[in-house]
Amino acid sequence: MLNLFQHPWLRTHRRMRKERQPCTYILASGHYGTLYIGVTSNLAGRLWQHRSDALTGFSQRYHVHRLIHFELFGDMERAITREKQLKNWHRQWKINLINAANPEWQDLTAELGLPAMAPGKPKDGS
Repeated sequence: MLNLFQHPWLRTHRRMRKERQPCTYILASGHYGTLYIGVTSNLAGRLWQHRSDALTGFSQRYHVHRLIHFELFGDMERAITREKQLKNWHRQWKINLINAANPEWQDLTAELGLPAMAPGKPKDGS
């Protein structure tokens, strides 16, 4: 099995680094698992950081690596405003947002041309 450092998507990742697109994103540890909300202008690069555990802290500790939702913005100010809004939401509101667009909680990295993670085991939702 290839890891993120060996996979051919790394060439795509290097090309995408030059293209800045402000966005908010939600990562999950699995279906109805632990959620992480972030903001970045380089989603592919940030996903690599999370998945390689280059960023110590919450996402590393709780294995929150699966991209389950993201929203693109024209400027970073709006992306940051949305991130703050999402972080203040109740968990159920976040789950409803995710379920509306991604009810199976599929890893959306394939939409970015990156390898998706294997599906996790479903957990009790709430």
